[in-house]
Amino acid sequence: MAGNIHKKYGSIEVLRGVAFEIKKGEVVSIVGPSGSGKSTLLHILGTLDKADMGSVQMNNTSLNELSGKKLAAFRNKHIGFVFQFHHLLPEFSALENVCIPGWLAGRKKNEVISEAEKLLAMLGLSHRLQNKPNQLSGGEQQRVAVARALINKPDIVMADEPTGNLDSANAKELHQLFFDLRKQFNQTFLIVTHNEELAQLSDRVLHMKDGKIV
Repeated sequence: MAGNIHKKYGSIEVLRGVAFEIKKGEVVSIVGPSGSGKSTLLHILGTLDKADMGSVQMNNTSLNELSGKKLAAFRNKHIGFVFQFHHLLPEFSALENVCIPGWLAGRKKNEVISEAEKLLAMLGLSHRLQNKPNQLSGGEQQRVAVARALINKPDIVMADEPTGNLDSANAKELHQLFFDLRKQFNQTFLIVTHNEELAQLSDRVLHMKDGKIV
């Protein structure tokens, strides 16, 4: 998936030759101290940022060769994201927030709504479909974000500190949810986390230090 990735910001070398692969259905965590390059790596793998050198491949597609609309379309279809701060759109309901990536992909409106309702029901939120984000608890908002990440049946879900903003009960629930989704959909996850408990549950833990996997 990632080959010899390098990234600099000014004179600071953030990534210094990172390479690894992820198999379908694997749950992989990346851990390491703050400033070790974990989030930068995730953003490059998720095509939200570009490497200075190195390659990113998914489904035999070289992502380095895509740009503009083609890259945005690939990202929307194949990669789901869950961030620490949800990034839900405040003016839209939970249901609409989940639907938006599906509508952006040009899928039929009603088909996407039906799929979103199923996902939210599976995540225990069928009574919250019409609630706006500010009417939901932190744990509920994060589950809406997970449903949104899954709406286009992505090949991989990339999560950046997904439990960083949750109390321990909600964090535990979210951990369990990732593994339930893997069991049900053979969903692949790449998770950047400071949460030792979540990391230890993963199939594989990659330790990063000073811009490298050690």
